[in-house]
Amino acid sequence: MYMKFRMLFILSFFALNVMAQEEDLLSSLGEEETTNYATASFKTNRVINSHSLENTAAGVMDFKISHRFGSLNLSHPGMILNDFFGIDNALNVRIGFDYGLTNRLQIGIGRSSFGKSVDAYGKIKLLRQSKGKRNMPITASLFSSIYVSTLKWQFPDRENFFSSRLSFCNQLILGRKFSDNFSLQFMPSMVHRNLVPSPELENTVYAIGGACRQKLTKRMAINVEYYYVFPDQISPDLQNSLAIGIDIETGGHVFQLQFTNSSSMTEPGFITQTTDDFFKGDIHFGFNISRVFTLKKPKEIRSID
Repeated sequence: MYMKFRMLFILSFFALNVMAQEEDLLSSLGEEETTNYATASFKTNRVINSHSLENTAAGVMDFKISHRFGSLNLSHPGMILNDFFGIDNALNVRIGFDYGLTNRLQIGIGRSSFGKSVDAYGKIKLLRQSKGKRNMPITASLFSSIYVSTLKWQFPDRENFFSSRLSFCNQLILGRKFSDNFSLQFMPSMVHRNLVPSPELENTVYAIGGACRQKLTKRMAINVEYYYVFPDQISPDLQNSLAIGIDIETGGHVFQLQFTNSSSMTEPGFITQTTDDFFKGDIHFGFNISRVFTLKKPKEIRSID
């Protein structure tokens, strides 16, 4: 009986070992045949003010309404209730449309009350974080945009040029989804303004941004975003942009509630024209509302993946 039990144990161990080897072999073959791409590093194609490394899906239109109210007046306690935490001052609004031409290429247009500007942009994924057949540790996207100010000329009697209304921004977005709960990205940025308020200011401004997302629940996450402008490029009175926000997904909509010292929602605005100091209480409450519409079925779209 002991010998039979011993033989049965040996045979069982041998069978389990063979099955494990076959499973490992099938697993390795599966990895060689498939590529698994990281998804949902950020909930939408925006972190707070700036673009995230995510793109709108192919054939999908993303309609966004963004709003920034007046200052919470934390540095002036007597004004907090007078303006009801800044909500009485409907400061700036941006309405935009983002569209995914492919899963890698996104375009968009928008209109912002800050500077009465119209903007258009394109964003393309150069690299996609993945594992399996293709191993890529990061996602890299290139973002390029143009802005047209429609404000009346400050000095209408002199000769003014349409090119003076133009500003541009180029960004390289580098990011990684480290886990299901945490993502991080960096945004080396260049903003060029054809016309600046003073000859002492630089037309081209270089900055670097950083942003992260920490998931709290299945439908909620907290985002933090910061831009550092390199010295001696903008007025000393201006501040670096800082924003903290919460994403709330409700099915077809994503609500992004945030607190920021920037009034503008376009890159030339929040990178080079932020006047309020976050740490002195000059903070603006705001929100982004995103609603997506599928305009083309996936089989109708030719993907470049």
